[in-house]
Amino acid sequence: MTFTGTPRPRPRWYHAQTELDDFAIVSYRVPTGTLAGLLPEGFAPAEFAFADGGPAALVSAVAFRDRDFHFRFCPPMAIGCGQINYRAYVTAGSVQGVWFFGTSLDHPLAAVPRWLWGMPWRRTRIEIDADWEAAPVRWSLAAGDAHCEAEELDAPPAQLDGFTGEEHWKAMLTHPTIGWYRRRDGRIGSYSVWHPPMAPRHLTALSARFGVFERLGLTAPESVPHSILAQRTLHFDIHTPPGRFPGGPPRP
Repeated sequence: MTFTGTPRPRPRWYHAQTELDDFAIVSYRVPTGTLAGLLPEGFAPAEFAFADGGPAALVSAVAFRDRDFHFRFCPPMAIGCGQINYRAYVTAGSVQGVWFFGTSLDHPLAAVPRWLWGMPWRRTRIEIDADWEAAPVRWSLAAGDAHCEAEELDAPPAQLDGFTGEEHWKAMLTHPTIGWYRRRDGRIGSYSVWHPPMAPRHLTALSARFGVFERLGLTAPESVPHSILAQRTLHFDIHTPPGRFPGGPPRP
């Protein structure tokens, strides 16, 4: 069955939108219990049945270059900068989404969501390079204690470990539309996004380390990514402003 994504909520004048270039989702298999200990009450890790080692959870570093970010009531701004979102796949009651540990942005605007909405954003120097015409495709990230060198597999894997099929991993890894985070005041914030279904390419890591996950006790220096899903460009709607949890995400 082909994954068709989710219906696009009607864009509103106060929403934001952006184009994401050189987009990659670098995922790691992590112990469910360790991740559970990092989540607030009411949240639980999504668990996946892996062929080798049994059930476990997943976290991802999602890295890309923002292009033409703007609120719909403003003209596009000439912003081109790297961004990394650190997230875990979780449930809140019956709702599936992602828990955000933090975001790194290579721009002074990182201070805006931090002070305006209490989001865990910080400014970090980020370099992302990709050669989509190469054979194999190559993608790289360098950002302080985060780095990754990857290249495209000769062929997509017949099965992505931990998932029942393509529709399952596309829905879970590439298309979470609801996210939560701990605000600066200690409360839980929530927000939602929309983007078209991805058609990602499958890469493998030549080397990779993410200090955020290591400091959280989720990965070790020798940990190998479970998967890397990459796409040249992807449109995103961001349903600003964020809301609070409980109460669900803000209405799009």
